[in-house]
Amino acid sequence: MQILRTPDERFEKLPGYPFAPHYTEVEDGEGGSLRIHHLDEGPRDAPTVLCIHGQPTWSYLYRHMVPLLTDAGLRVLAPDLVGYGRSDKPAALEDYSYNRQVEWLGAWLVANDVRGATLMGQDWGGLIGLRMVADHPERFDRIVLANTGLPLPIAVSAKIVEEVRRFRAEAPTPSLPEVMQALQRSEPGRMPANFAYWQKWCLENEDLPVSVPIAGIVDGRTLSPEEVAAYEAPFPGPEYKMGPRAMPSHVPTLPDDPAVPANQRAWEFFGRCKKPLLCAFSDNDPVSAGGDRVFRERVPGAEGQPHVTIQGGGHFLQEGRAQELSEAIANFVKST
Repeated sequence: MQILRTPDERFEKLPGYPFAPHYTEVEDGEGGSLRIHHLDEGPRDAPTVLCIHGQPTWSYLYRHMVPLLTDAGLRVLAPDLVGYGRSDKPAALEDYSYNRQVEWLGAWLVANDVRGATLMGQDWGGLIGLRMVADHPERFDRIVLANTGLPLPIAVSAKIVEEVRRFRAEAPTPSLPEVMQALQRSEPGRMPANFAYWQKWCLENEDLPVSVPIAGIVDGRTLSPEEVAAYEAPFPGPEYKMGPRAMPSHVPTLPDDPAVPANQRAWEFFGRCKKPLLCAFSDNDPVSAGGDRVFRERVPGAEGQPHVTIQGGGHFLQEGRAQELSEAIANFVKST
């Protein structure tokens, strides 16, 4: 496995991101190792909130929330997924998979002996984090989910499966406006076909404009040019962008996707899981709207919790609704 590492100078003087870096080496699964970066802020003996980002962001997404959570007396751990941020970046598209990301970050969790944690998972942070909770339940006390899910596409119709496969193989690369239009459609049963636009756009853009979708799906504040550049900082060239390009195609949307069996096992765990679970989804997310319902209905630990629907914020609510989300997390930790 060829590994790329973003030069340190790319991370100097990023606006709102004064945090010291921490690094952990984990096995890459092919006889080598990967360096995973994380933030570690707040009192070391305080309750820990594990903030996991998604695609195409990195721990920079949590820069507004870190001081709010530490001021509330909490410790914040915020890792960068492999392929993102200051973490190492395997150089081939085929190096990435859902299961590998779970294995890599799970190894980081164990190496750092994280215990008593509250998972804060958004986007891929939930997909990966929930699998980690199922694999290492003794290390987590509670769960907060925001604009995420745990896909289990076992009931997708054969017609949709064929449509998605044909679209992936034959359609031209969609434009970003076409992607956004597709994500905002809400026809029943058509999520795999709509989401395929995002998968194809990311996979087939060799020099993926990482910051463009972030700036376009933030509601509540306008990112400065310096902040937009900070989201691009980990990726000095196209060869560094294989993680953001590859990962959307590994979201399980078809019944034969490789991650379906593991997600099935995770749902069996959550069907009996009594760990407190809080949903804090935004009301205008074009990606995961309504995705909180399945957790409220199926996870015993979600019953009776003070779930919140955050007004505005878009998909990346850590940007525009950091205060509301941080307060929900802090209150949840204190009350459970």
